[in-house]
Amino acid sequence: MSGLAQKSRVTLAPPPPAATGAGRPGRRHRGRVVRLLSLLAAAGLWQLLTVTDARIWLRFDRLPSLDEIGAELARQLGTQVYYLDLAQSLIRILTGFGLAAVAGVATGVLIGRSRTARDVLTPLLEAVRPIPAIALVPIAILLFPSDEQGIVFITFAAAFFPIMVSTRHAVRALPTLWEEAVLTLGGTRLHVLVNVVLPGALPGVFGGLSIGMGVSWICVISAEMISGDLGVGYRTWQAYTLVDYPATVVGMVTIGVLGWLTSALIELAGRRATRWLPRAEGSGA
Repeated sequence: MSGLAQKSRVTLAPPPPAATGAGRPGRRHRGRVVRLLSLLAAAGLWQLLTVTDARIWLRFDRLPSLDEIGAELARQLGTQVYYLDLAQSLIRILTGFGLAAVAGVATGVLIGRSRTARDVLTPLLEAVRPIPAIALVPIAILLFPSDEQGIVFITFAAAFFPIMVSTRHAVRALPTLWEEAVLTLGGTRLHVLVNVVLPGALPGVFGGLSIGMGVSWICVISAEMISGDLGVGYRTWQAYTLVDYPATVVGMVTIGVLGWLTSALIELAGRRATRWLPRAEGSGA
């Protein structure tokens, strides 16, 4: 009996901490530290090269130092124009991206589910898709009565195609066995769409949304540089034309932070919406 009891105690012993995920917080913390250190190292290298006026094929002597950039950022943070530019760019990106998200997901699902829609829409979409969204600026200027509507259109066009293509591929990659199981149990096509297609395609949809957001920022900033009168892109280009390089770098940093924040929000929403999916260890770090 003592031998059986000992075996039972061994069998019921808790798994080691690594198997229960006890080490994950430590790994997450180390990952954050490494990321912060990489940013600090890049900033330190920038400061070293600009302060010493280094010319190692690249001409760092023309770039502003971190001191000059920080002073310019502090100055801009105390002005109203900086926040007006932020608000204008965010309104443009959220409007164009929001419309593209709705239209892209709907079109992707429609093409993925309907052969007729695929035959009708695919030739037109594939003919337009290779055209860079920024190349549509002349069309937008001619087509829309105001520059504001044209910039939103450019943003929409930039985000629409990545979202649509990712959604289409995600829908068509779903196993037909899932749909057949719902239909066999008496479900309708609507049940299949709501309970199988949309949940199953969510990982692909959010992948397209993340890519679309990045492309949208590229195009909205470019459109603001070409035809805007407010916005971060317009202000950055204006600073460059005035040879105000610290203000130019502040604009670039602002664009990077805005793009990172909006993409991070999409990825966070994607993780929340697909939390039922199995994940590899450490993927949520």
